[in-house]
Amino acid sequence: MPAKTKKLRIKQVRSTIGRKYDQGATIRALGLKRINDVVEQEDNPVIRGMIFKVKHLVEVEEI
Repeated sequence: MPAKTKKLRIKQVRSTIGRKYDQGATIRALGLKRINDVVEQEDNPVIRGMIFKVKHLVEVEEI
């Protein structure tokens, strides 16, 4: 039986307008499209790095 992986619930709370291009691209790569969008992603170093880059634009909750 495989180990249960943790997930992260990521919510966009601020706009990407006026931000650097790579921050907008990171938000889109996480699967977010607009303010108040919520996605669930697996907890791994790649996703954690993306969240760190846009931490001022999102809220994160472990589930």
